[in-house]
Amino acid sequence: MKARRNESSKKPRCGGAVAAWLLVPLLVLVVLKTGYLPQLTRRSVAEAPPSPASSDKIAGDGVDEIKDVKNGKNFLAMNGEIDGSLRSSDVAAPRSKLTCDFSSRHTDICAMEGDARVHGKSGTVYVVAASKDNYWPENGTVTIRPFTRKYEESSTMQMVREVTIRSSAPTDDTAPPSCTVTHDVPAVVFSTGPDRGNIFHGLADLIIPLYITAREYDGRVQLLATGYQQQWISHYQHLLDALSVYPVIDFDADEAVRCFPSVHVGMESHGELRIDPALSRKGYTMTDFRDFLLSAYSLKRTWTTPVNRSSGQRPRLVMVLRRHSREITNEAEAIAAATEVGFEVVAAGPELVGDTDRFAEVVNSCDVLVGVHGAGLTNMVFLPHNGTEVQIIPWGKLQFIAFQEYGSPLADMGLRYVEYEVTAEETTLKDVYPKDHAVFTDPLSIHKDFSMVWSIFLGQNVTLDIGHFKGVMQQIYESVTIT
Repeated sequence: MKARRNESSKKPRCGGAVAAWLLVPLLVLVVLKTGYLPQLTRRSVAEAPPSPASSDKIAGDGVDEIKDVKNGKNFLAMNGEIDGSLRSSDVAAPRSKLTCDFSSRHTDICAMEGDARVHGKSGTVYVVAASKDNYWPENGTVTIRPFTRKYEESSTMQMVREVTIRSSAPTDDTAPPSCTVTHDVPAVVFSTGPDRGNIFHGLADLIIPLYITAREYDGRVQLLATGYQQQWISHYQHLLDALSVYPVIDFDADEAVRCFPSVHVGMESHGELRIDPALSRKGYTMTDFRDFLLSAYSLKRTWTTPVNRSSGQRPRLVMVLRRHSREITNEAEAIAAATEVGFEVVAAGPELVGDTDRFAEVVNSCDVLVGVHGAGLTNMVFLPHNGTEVQIIPWGKLQFIAFQEYGSPLADMGLRYVEYEVTAEETTLKDVYPKDHAVFTDPLSIHKDFSMVWSIFLGQNVTLDIGHFKGVMQQIYESVTIT
């Protein structure tokens, strides 16, 4: 009986060993099928750094915190390669969602959530297992140009590369390309557009629309630029760094298949130098944008402070000086007049104005910015709140155009606006055209051809009536000082 007990006690151990060996092939199959080998896998998922403030939202305006993340040890690269089988074709993917908006005169936008795969080299975004309950383009394909001058369809927009968005239903047999890089943050695909080379187009066409589109992600967003221009990227590096903790990816040259939880193709735009809080998902305003700018450039003055006239201090005025067109021919006398009134005047020529990093600090140190109509006036965005912009409007019935671009947006920016209208006696056009020419008798007739407006009215120089100009400067001086 004792022998039987010994034999019976061995049998279970032997049977267990056999069963364990029989399970080995099944376990190997499971491992190969599911990819659960965390210590041995070659995959690396590119993760965004944790928010410095909390897991939900970066505290404050977020710009300083984004800078801290970029400079800190928590910054992780987005370019980790992964095995394409991460998204296994025989695992049911959740249904993706595609929505598009073509109603704006400024831009077209498509947004997708779920399984979105971006292949920049081919200019394609794939929406995998898309639900037909939402927007479903004809043949499952839609193309848009992700830039903000849609109303210039026959000119500017023709220089912008199309991005194709392909939707596939869960039942489609055609497999989208496998992921080579996986991101756990949203993506925004945009175009830098044609290089206009000035701050007006840099902000109006790109930076403000990018702010409206990407700011809500508090830096945890990947920007991908088609038409990538390194000069433009470098020029606005401070602002791009404040929008995203990741370097901008050259969309056109990118051969990776990047997978994102959501992708936004195109930028939201509410008009040139404008943000409509009613249209913004987060209720952003132009005042919010200016606060963002001041923080991104580490500018010190947020508000202007009236100067006491008896203190011996002078309010500061920066005069933007153009060359070749819309130049003030008697700029030395104009500077002297403003100085005599009581201003400390900073003369800013093209070299200084073109260096945005340096000029932003100059403008922020001033209370008033003066200049003839043109892109240089856009630098008023760096003025402290309650600062004043003086726009000198050239001859030629340009009041409406000038006000729309550099006057109307100022109220929403928290800035004050003053116009100085050039008379027929102050324009150099009087040395070119007789007094009975339409240039003087019927300027609006020339507006029928914008190329003529550009060459004639926007090509003129001005010789200011110093007495009149000094009177305007006196009024402004009194508005920014106290007794």
